[in-house]
Amino acid sequence: MATRPTDTLPTQRQELLARLAANPRYDLAVVGGGATGLGVALDAASRGLRVVLVEAQDFAKGTSSRSTKLVHGGVRYLAQGNISLVREALRERTTVLHSAPHIAQPLAFVMPCYRWWETPFYGLGLTLYDQLAGKAGLGKTELLSSAQTQQLLPTAQNQGLRGGVKYWDGQFDDARLALAIGRTAAQHGALLINYCRAEQLLYQAGQVAGLECTDTHTGTRYLIESRCVINATGVWVDALRERDGAANSVGRNAPVKPMVAPSQGVHLVVDREFLNSDVALMVPKTSDGRVLFAVPWLGKVILGTTDTPSKDLALEPTPLKEEADFILGESARYLSKAPTRADVKSVWVGLRPLVKHHEDDGATQKLSREHTVIVSRSGLVTVTGGKWTTYRVMAEDVVSACLERGLVTTMPSARIAEMTLVGAWTQNQSGDPTTLREGQGMHSYGAERALVASLPGADRWIAPQLSEAMVRFAARYEYATNVEDVLARRSRMLFLDARLAATVASQVAEILAQEVESSADLAEFLNLCAHFLHVP
Repeated sequence: MATRPTDTLPTQRQELLARLAANPRYDLAVVGGGATGLGVALDAASRGLRVVLVEAQDFAKGTSSRSTKLVHGGVRYLAQGNISLVREALRERTTVLHSAPHIAQPLAFVMPCYRWWETPFYGLGLTLYDQLAGKAGLGKTELLSSAQTQQLLPTAQNQGLRGGVKYWDGQFDDARLALAIGRTAAQHGALLINYCRAEQLLYQAGQVAGLECTDTHTGTRYLIESRCVINATGVWVDALRERDGAANSVGRNAPVKPMVAPSQGVHLVVDREFLNSDVALMVPKTSDGRVLFAVPWLGKVILGTTDTPSKDLALEPTPLKEEADFILGESARYLSKAPTRADVKSVWVGLRPLVKHHEDDGATQKLSREHTVIVSRSGLVTVTGGKWTTYRVMAEDVVSACLERGLVTTMPSARIAEMTLVGAWTQNQSGDPTTLREGQGMHSYGAERALVASLPGADRWIAPQLSEAMVRFAARYEYATNVEDVLARRSRMLFLDARLAATVASQVAEILAQEVESSADLAEFLNLCAHFLHVP
């Protein structure tokens, strides 16, 4: 279905499922609705391929909504000497900021320095960071005096402060960017369906020829014929790979080796007063060698993150006590007013799909942040690893692998590097560059603000920065089917203030009941709020 790039498409679930039933044949079937899978759908659809994407939960339910909210080249990877990854990520940082200026914006970072050598040492490293960015740089690195550092970071620990270094990177709303990527793919004809679980692969003459999936709302099963199937399920890619291996194990005894060694990153959210700044605080080397961020985001401050090996592949991983202790303890070293467990508004855990090298000793810091694309003997294409900032490169590499293997025919070159996403401002419009730091108001809708404002309830506010019209927009145009979809990922309230999210949940449920048949009850969401409030 060809559409104009400016179309705002309705997302009524029954119509999407009717399309799936009526047209089961596709060039490309993507399993997984995170950043990578959505990026693949956009890349392929923009080239003219017939694309379907199924996601067992909601789009960006997993890792893709649980990042540190940074669009960055990776200062820590520069310290590790991974110049190629940093250069690639810096280039892609520009792509993200250009494609969605209402969702991704530049952000200044300050490293407070407490030893005489830190300011010149980190200043030199970050000057190299600027040089690697070249014309894609967002601002020049500056060496700061202690007074200048205190001015930018008024709540930083000032005892022993010798100066600081200011540099630039980007920040974004990860869940809303994922949604914008998916909706843009839909504008180019892709069919996206959330809450549709891939059950098994289909084969023809020993080659993957499609998949069977189930609508988790109704239990209805659908068969999808596809020339190519993409396994883009993040930390869960090994599950589908194992099914593929079992289906093609005749004459082979070697099991499928796991690709992923999951690592979990914990984030704590506190009130803005603990940082009281529009710049982020960055500690390049904490007591155990990790990086610590205090990032102003949507009116709150994100503290994190950890990097802990994990075997827990639950959709809602549990933070460990030692992880919370680490973040709070390190924050106390660098902030004059130390946050406590009682100050935490929300805590969330994201699982990183680190590519596993079997000779490694299990330390997650040694595992690859770069992505990997492999094609099995039966033609299943699996992609994992990488980072949010480089989602476009990952998508392009996946489609290129399909082309090289002959799974899809010759097609135009990738176009998404120059593309703007749904809601991006035009040259005749302007956005507020401070909104990502100050709060999630109407700014996150960009050029679609007028459409949101035209819906019923535009002047009725459920909570600060969430109106009745925004809930209706989520249901009509953003694939939302339940309270969690709205309060966790269309709005980010659950991630910012889980107690407030619990308070307004019943009002959101009442509005949604007028728009869609909800897939989850209110009690389930309230239990989730309790999970986000629990700091071990």
